[in-house]
Amino acid sequence: MGPNWIHGTDDNPMLDLAKQTGTAVGTWDLTSYVFDEEGSLLPVQEGEKYATLVWDIIQDAFIHSNKSSADIDDSISLLDFFKEKVVEKIPESEDNFQKKRETVLQMSEMWGTFVGSTVGRQSLKFFWLEECIEGENLFCAGTYEKILQEVARPALSHATIQFESVADKISYRTSQDDQVRVQLKGGQTLAFDEVVVTCPLGWLKRNLTAFDPPLPSILTKAIGSIGYGSLEKVYISFPKAFWLPAEGDGRRVQGFAQWIAPSYHAENPRGWNQEVVELASIAPEAAHPTLLFYIYGEQSDYLTAKVAELDGTDKKDAFLLDFFKPYYSRLPQYSEESPDCQPVCCLSTNWVRDELAGHGSYCNFQVGLANGDEDIKTMRQGLPEQGLWLAGEHTAPFVALGTATGAYWSGESVGKRIAEAYEHEPSVEVAP
Repeated sequence: MGPNWIHGTDDNPMLDLAKQTGTAVGTWDLTSYVFDEEGSLLPVQEGEKYATLVWDIIQDAFIHSNKSSADIDDSISLLDFFKEKVVEKIPESEDNFQKKRETVLQMSEMWGTFVGSTVGRQSLKFFWLEECIEGENLFCAGTYEKILQEVARPALSHATIQFESVADKISYRTSQDDQVRVQLKGGQTLAFDEVVVTCPLGWLKRNLTAFDPPLPSILTKAIGSIGYGSLEKVYISFPKAFWLPAEGDGRRVQGFAQWIAPSYHAENPRGWNQEVVELASIAPEAAHPTLLFYIYGEQSDYLTAKVAELDGTDKKDAFLLDFFKPYYSRLPQYSEESPDCQPVCCLSTNWVRDELAGHGSYCNFQVGLANGDEDIKTMRQGLPEQGLWLAGEHTAPFVALGTATGAYWSGESVGKRIAEAYEHEPSVEVAP
């Protein structure tokens, strides 16, 4: 239910841990499967053409943001950049140029499934902060379960861990003789020499009053400035992967598929895009006949609210299956009469309604952000003289923000800095 991906393969500790723990990972052929507004699957060549245009513009945006960030107005979004570039990529001399441009802009909405907010909210000025480690993006088909167990093993073996305890106040030291105190709900207070706060950014945003004395204004500004996404997931499993017929038995969908601006679903009057990853053709040892839908923004708010209103698993599942049926029923080889096409179960996340998840997913960089890189550095620095350190994906090196790798690196970096402060380790260089 947590992270699905290992972003980048060049010197990525998550990939090393996946190999060490025997965790299955995989990737797909990059063929693009695109359904139009009426639910019809575009010919492969046409879908590929549009997908290539979308990714070409995204690469152009990364280059522009990297080179000219200081000169880009903070109100300009990635969608604004798309609207400008699509005119260059598809000139008026092309047949049906207007429709083609519209299709590219509709497909650009898939960016929301990467960052958890709409393409119209993505800052162009700080788009460069979304670039990841070099190499492939691998799907963690075996989940992060064994990786988490391995990372947690030293702490579980050697530390005292107080489970099912919620902190609601953190009093950091104001003099060298003080300790940092953490007050738990229920009244218990614990004292420490140093405290590393790994709460999600969304929690920090909503709980600044939990810190005593109040955090310095430069730190509260940084916490308030960085965006927080609302990515959610819905898994729907079937008896068999009907969308993967035997070779020669008809069209198939393998890997990713996208439904753009669907106009045929009464429960989706806003025409929210749908993006799915099918999990039946990934690493053989972890493959299963399941569709994974990624949703974000208003759609996340809508679906999680609707599910929360319903009593019992059966009603919740029925609602989700009804909502997504207009999409999965468009997949090749679907037949209402076939038992293989009848879902057997579904499962959805609920991060936007989860207090301890910070009512969202992970950090992102939205329009209006003026000093994003400096804000990240400020959070990363924390208040070491006062014994208060921040760690998490929102304080990671720039190349790993918003990722599990980034969260790992940030904790590792803080641990080294604390060790250095106590002269247990030689000086270490903190990644930019």
